[in-house]
Amino acid sequence: MSPLLSLAITITLGLYAVAMGIGLVRLMRGPSAQDRVLALDFLYIVGMLVMLVLAIRYDSSMYFEGAFLMVLFGFVGSLAMAKFLLRGEVIE
Repeated sequence: MSPLLSLAITITLGLYAVAMGIGLVRLMRGPSAQDRVLALDFLYIVGMLVMLVLAIRYDSSMYFEGAFLMVLFGFVGSLAMAKFLLRGEVIE
């Protein structure tokens, strides 16, 4: 791996860590439940991006599969939370 790519990956992971910290603050301090759900969506998307950057760094396809599963479960969880906030129940 070239030194420039290594530096770019390190900076990217640092910025993602800052973004996750800001998302955690919004998750804890969100004034409404909708803000908290949106912050949780943001966190799983940034987590997926971290896994993709790690896949590039370590040249491993297993991280891609983990990122796919993370997004799949995050999407289903977001749907369940949105349905709960709208109707007050998940399963009718």
